[in-house]
Amino acid sequence: MDDKPRVAFVDDDPRLRTLIAEELLDAGVQPLACSTGQELFDCLDIEKVDLILLDLMMPVMDGLTCLRHLNERKESIPVLVVTSFNDEVKRQESMENGAVDYIIKPDLFERLPELLDRYLKKPPIIN
Repeated sequence: MDDKPRVAFVDDDPRLRTLIAEELLDAGVQPLACSTGQELFDCLDIEKVDLILLDLMMPVMDGLTCLRHLNERKESIPVLVVTSFNDEVKRQESMENGAVDYIIKPDLFERLPELLDRYLKKPPIIN
């Protein structure tokens, strides 16, 4: 059984999905690429997911709608909103809807190791 953490990322840009997948593989994480919010929910129905990277601006189901659906499903997976928009209103709305962080896309690749360490950290085993 593969015990690598699984990170789902949702973005409608196929080039960005490819870049993120490569970065996650290099970080020792199993990437789960989704091009839509519905693909994310299909993935969650069959895969254990440890972290979600979620774009805000997507057709059909935007990131905020996706966050609301995650809340309705009572998912306890940390969600990092990853967006091109440095918008304080969107940041606050994302956090109010359950996101644990709001990352601007140009900062993602530089911050990815620290973010993975922070949000995938396993609690210590107490004997």
